[in-house]
Amino acid sequence: MSIFLDLSGIWQCEIPGQSAPLRLPGTLDESGIGFPDNPSQQWKVDEVRRIGFWREGDPIVTRLTRKHTFEGQAKISRVINLKVPQDKRLFIEVERARHLRLLVNGEEIPPYQPASICTPYVFEVTGKLTGDDQIMFLSDNSYPGWPRDAIVYSSAASDETQTNWNGLLGYIRLRTEEQNFIDSVRVYPEGDTVDVCVKVDAARNWAGEIRLASEALAGGGNAQIREAVKAGRRELRYIGLSLRPDAKKWDLEEGNLCDLTVTLDGMENKTVSFGVRDFEAFDGHLTLNGRRFFLRGEANCAVFPETGYPPMDKESWKVILQKYRDYGVNCIRFHSHCPPEAAFAAADEMGMLMQPELSHWDPEHAFTSEEARAYYKTEFLGILDMLANHPSFVMLTFGNELQADRKGHAFMDELLAAGRERDRTRLFANGSNPHYGALGPDPQSDFYTSTDVPGHHLRATSAEFRGWLNQIGPDFRTDYQAGAETVTNNAGQPFFSFEVGQYEVLPDFDEIKEYKGVTGPENLKHIREKVRAAGLERNWKRQVEATGELSLLCYRAEVEAALRTPDYSGISLLGIQDFPGQGTALVGMMNSHLQPKPYDFAKPERFRAFFRDALPLALLPRFTYTTGETLQCRIKMANYGKTDLSGVLEWSLKGECFEQKGTLPKTAARCGWLTEIGELSIPLTSIDKAEKLTLTISFAGCENAYPIWVYPDAQPVCPENVYECRTLDEKAREILDQGGRVYLAPDATEKALAHSLKTQFSTDFWSVCTFPSQAGAMGQWINDTHPIFRRFPTSFHTDWQWWPMASQRAVILPERIESIITEMDSYAFLRPMSQLFECKCGNGKLLFSTLNLHNLSLYPEARALQSAIYAYLGSDEFEPKQDLSVKWIDALMR
Repeated sequence: MSIFLDLSGIWQCEIPGQSAPLRLPGTLDESGIGFPDNPSQQWKVDEVRRIGFWREGDPIVTRLTRKHTFEGQAKISRVINLKVPQDKRLFIEVERARHLRLLVNGEEIPPYQPASICTPYVFEVTGKLTGDDQIMFLSDNSYPGWPRDAIVYSSAASDETQTNWNGLLGYIRLRTEEQNFIDSVRVYPEGDTVDVCVKVDAARNWAGEIRLASEALAGGGNAQIREAVKAGRRELRYIGLSLRPDAKKWDLEEGNLCDLTVTLDGMENKTVSFGVRDFEAFDGHLTLNGRRFFLRGEANCAVFPETGYPPMDKESWKVILQKYRDYGVNCIRFHSHCPPEAAFAAADEMGMLMQPELSHWDPEHAFTSEEARAYYKTEFLGILDMLANHPSFVMLTFGNELQADRKGHAFMDELLAAGRERDRTRLFANGSNPHYGALGPDPQSDFYTSTDVPGHHLRATSAEFRGWLNQIGPDFRTDYQAGAETVTNNAGQPFFSFEVGQYEVLPDFDEIKEYKGVTGPENLKHIREKVRAAGLERNWKRQVEATGELSLLCYRAEVEAALRTPDYSGISLLGIQDFPGQGTALVGMMNSHLQPKPYDFAKPERFRAFFRDALPLALLPRFTYTTGETLQCRIKMANYGKTDLSGVLEWSLKGECFEQKGTLPKTAARCGWLTEIGELSIPLTSIDKAEKLTLTISFAGCENAYPIWVYPDAQPVCPENVYECRTLDEKAREILDQGGRVYLAPDATEKALAHSLKTQFSTDFWSVCTFPSQAGAMGQWINDTHPIFRRFPTSFHTDWQWWPMASQRAVILPERIESIITEMDSYAFLRPMSQLFECKCGNGKLLFSTLNLHNLSLYPEARALQSAIYAYLGSDEFEPKQDLSVKWIDALMR
């Protein structure tokens, strides 16, 4: 029986130039040991300087700032007095550290087992302790002899998120064992049998009985085996033990666990828990217990700003995982890191899937160095052993966005084979988004997760706004089946998407007060000062909300496109939580502290409404119609729950002055499939004014709703008392001078609008500091109470009816003015921009538009908006308040 002595407490830490007390478990940062963070050591500093977001003398603006930082060897020491047990074996253990060595009374102790930054350190000190001993750890976060750059670039040690902390975490203890003891027990359920691996460490030869006992085992729950073990460390394998037919399965949201106790000759025993489950790749799909399911993933990038490292206890992880579950997540991908074992213990109990990765992000030459191959093999096999009994651990890849040469790929193949030899109950792949999808699926991997396969892009948007959402338009028939088929048909592998989303939201400064730990939000404070200097503080929260609503809209588009794809096994997001590094990528519904942002768009129930296991889908070709048209769309049911569903699909289309409803014939939706339910055909008659409707569909208790806009079928005609022009020509100047009305609507081109930028429907992708080719547009902030919108229903933010107009240009103004439609800008620039504004000009009145409506007449929404503008311009309500000169207006176009 293992006996533990806790060694936590105050130790002494020495680094070059400093010596100070260090509280363990903990990091140097937490004890205030180290040096000031260096602004020159920030993300793409030259690029950030070039775009004007950072200047010499500014704080770190691309990530959080560590209050204390140090990279190198730290000497952590303490004198320990204890009565040394006789005829026992002694071990010093540290649950989590960086590169760690141990000296006892000046003598270096070799590690008992290979270790890594993701797995525990164990040192045998039998015969080394006197009772009054100096214990010294040499903790080095420069990773000597290991692939330092690939580790520090990963989420496991990047200052962009977790921080490259130095210290000792989790348990720090002295373990006492008998001369012969059970070192570990690993349990591998598969089908109706289970394999058990017992690692025995014998100081001397031993013969006797090993007994295995578990309520999950058939035949009374016991197995007794006679063994003879020679001195040394031996692994005993018991293959194909029968499970009880009624053994409860571990499943999503069903944390059914069993205990298994191994007894050595009636004395030594070790008990572990495990879950009976089968996680497989079958017929091109992921399956759990033989059932196809849809993976709803989220990338955890180790953002823990208060401590700089992940929690080490199970209860904290249960809180974290519940936050993800509240948003509909059923699988956590740990981006280039593996969290502590406590995270998996929590997931086991909650029925949550976990996908760790090696601490590896090398987008150039993965596995090409000998030190990288040696280290990552140790880390990989160590993770497999550490997590063997955790049913939540279902998949692993060798790192994020790896690129390798032929030599590196050969090693990947060797590592995949070694993993399968060690553990057949998990799935492995050589990388997450390897080669950015350019090579397609790796034939040796068990699954494929990427943004692309050759010839097919598999996200709604990406860097440079590649993808259907910004390039084609809101067609909710779009899916990724053609790309998915190239994977499932050719490679036969399950496929799920990678880092989908990344829709940026403007920062909420209320989070600043939450930073009380080892990192400071100097980046957020810097942005706040820019906002104040730009005079935006009064309406900032409303703009945050506008970007958040648009982000939520885009996330939904991503999710439904994935659900419409029959051969998809899931979608993996980035992300529901903000990422405070890489230029400050605030893409989440939750902030960096994993708190829902204090806005309606961030409520978990709104995201969970479409991010769920069963959802009826309306395959709408568009969201805008004219009176007299017929709304036609197919209805499908994505059912990835645990049971078949059947029922009658009910639908309704409702608005202020319109209502229709009906049903489709009763049908069944098989569990694990996308099922065709039927087709809607709804005449849009008797609608004599522009109206927003809601299409609601409901099947077997599952509901979904879509906005629909219907407009009168009329061609817009400019009023006779309004002069419409593309440039501020002489006639326009004369009319203004005479007190007339001018509608200045230039072509949405760079030539026509010299001081402008190209806009897109969605918000920015990730951050402009990471992708500086982006113009920086963040979507529209609309004055929805303006009289124009009585004839063109809208909210205060971009929605689907704005797609053609939102994808045009915005004029960059010389100063901030009142706009009817403001184009919001990235926090990096905060330029005053507009798509629609009005003013007194000269003696007359002017409306300025960059919406390009005169070139968008094929779109009913553009015609309707143009009609609404014309009606306003010709009415007595056209009475602008602000005064701008002719010269001021003219300068916008030159």
